[in-house]
Amino acid sequence: MAILAIGLNHTTAPVAVRERLAFSEASLAEALGSFRPPEVQECAILSTCNRVEIYLHTVDVQASFEHCTAFLAMSHALTPAQFVPHLYQFHDLEAVRHLFRVAASLDSLVVGEPQILGQVKAAYLAAQAARRTGSLFAQLFERAFGVAKAVRSETGISDHAVSVSYAAIELAKKIFESLQERTVMVLGAGETAELAVRHLVRQGVPRVFIANRTMERAERLAQTLHAKAIAWDAFPEHLTYADIVISSTSAPAPIIDPTMVREAMRARRGRPMFFIDIAVPRDIEPAVNSLENVFLYDMDDLQHVVQENRHERQREALVAEELVGREVQHFAQWLAVRDAVPTIVALRQRGEAIRVQAVEKALQKLGPLDARQRQALEALTSGIVNTLLHAPTVYLKRSSREGQVRDAVHVVRHLFDLDTRP
Repeated sequence: MAILAIGLNHTTAPVAVRERLAFSEASLAEALGSFRPPEVQECAILSTCNRVEIYLHTVDVQASFEHCTAFLAMSHALTPAQFVPHLYQFHDLEAVRHLFRVAASLDSLVVGEPQILGQVKAAYLAAQAARRTGSLFAQLFERAFGVAKAVRSETGISDHAVSVSYAAIELAKKIFESLQERTVMVLGAGETAELAVRHLVRQGVPRVFIANRTMERAERLAQTLHAKAIAWDAFPEHLTYADIVISSTSAPAPIIDPTMVREAMRARRGRPMFFIDIAVPRDIEPAVNSLENVFLYDMDDLQHVVQENRHERQREALVAEELVGREVQHFAQWLAVRDAVPTIVALRQRGEAIRVQAVEKALQKLGPLDARQRQALEALTSGIVNTLLHAPTVYLKRSSREGQVRDAVHVVRHLFDLDTRP
């Protein structure tokens, strides 16, 4: 039996290939139900925007790879030549390591991103619902979830923002003790600004004003964010109420100058203001940053924060890789013991069969025995069998711990002739 991972991701395939092989949530159940090669014991499919992977517990690796490629081609109306060059394969412990790294977000486009763990869990639950999992995958995926949680709790891999919008929120938290009583004003309706506001709303920001040169667009964005749209000409007077200003317009020259901010600060009685200028060219004059209790960050500042945080995550990722390595070895030990159990059971069954035959022959020669004599004979023969089988049983268990179970299983099955009928 083997564990096999077959797939492609953002490092091996362009988005044009990945999107054509993706499985929607609606189609996943049907796919799991229709993909049933005879050699495959268990199966799970993980499909996200950055990867499509099939995990298999199989008795024939080569046949499974061929069936996988045929299945992917047929289910997406493609030819194998369109995607096979982008595929990778991992076998046994390398497949285990790959799944652990995926779940822990060490193989993600953005290392440490939190969404992938939920996606791996959803993939396993879908496979479970389709009755495509068994005892091995139950253990494999539960351990993958445990590894991911350990990486998050024991390293700082997810502590540092690595997107401009997240970095802006991280900086805002450093300036204000709490964001739950702050007011945000958004100038423009760009995608990065919208993401930043969405993050702020999740942090509990209660009031958001949106101003855009096109009022209709401001109202549309305000509706999705449960915010209030204001007229473009009215934004200067609303600066007084804004603790955080996110500016992302396409204006050819700055729209906020020190005089404007100074007037707002006078009305605010010096309460801090945080400006996030993510426009290119810039919306806010750099001199604004020189005002007391005013904090201004532009794209260069935010990109610098993001770059530093990426370095921090990479350092934490090295610690996480060591943790993954240890957990792979623990799973290898579990697999080894699992592989040894059938041989230990077969060994005990063979010993018991021989004992029963010997007792029956003895009884034919001895004649009828009373209950006490019969009990003594059973105890004697059972003791002999247990003593004889103790050494090979210990040998199998020790070999499991030392990673030599396959050789040990072969030796024991050969010596005790376990593959023929008693």
